[in-house]
Amino acid sequence: MMSTKDMDTNVKLTKQLLRCKINKQLKTQKEEDRNRKSGLILKKLFRIDLFKKAKVVMIFISFGGEVHTKEMIEKARLLGKIVTVPVCRANRTIRPAIFSQGSRLTRGLYEIWEPAIKNFVRLEDLDLVVVPAVAMDKKGNRLGRGKGYYDRFLAKLSSHTASIGLAFDFQILPSIPTTNEDKRVDKVIFA
Repeated sequence: MMSTKDMDTNVKLTKQLLRCKINKQLKTQKEEDRNRKSGLILKKLFRIDLFKKAKVVMIFISFGGEVHTKEMIEKARLLGKIVTVPVCRANRTIRPAIFSQGSRLTRGLYEIWEPAIKNFVRLEDLDLVVVPAVAMDKKGNRLGRGKGYYDRFLAKLSSHTASIGLAFDFQILPSIPTTNEDKRVDKVIFA
């Protein structure tokens, strides 16, 4: 029988292989397809009650072939929502920072864009968190980039804060290998 340590090693190897495969597809997807699908995902997101009712939302700033979020951020602001974006910290945590119109962006940890001036909000003030992933399944299991930032972040959210994962159709897999540290999102939107 396989030990827990052996099973964890197998899960890590499987996750690495999946990341390589999906990241390659993200990088080679045609930009016109990325734009079209991102537009469809935006429409789906803005139609659901979790989004409509949210006053304070955190939306990731896309990079590396992810679903484009720039238009989502702008439209959410136009609807009067307080928009925050994730700021990755060296201690492997995420803090939500307000991203106002006209805010200057700077490259943060891992070269991810973040506001130059950080006006953080408390986790308990978030109504909705929009989460990226390398891959997901329809149950809400997600495969991130491998550092565990979002798993730790999602684990700290209050029960009133909803989470939604965004992905392209080829990122949706029948199942995602998971460990006890992996956290699900409440809903998955894809196109």
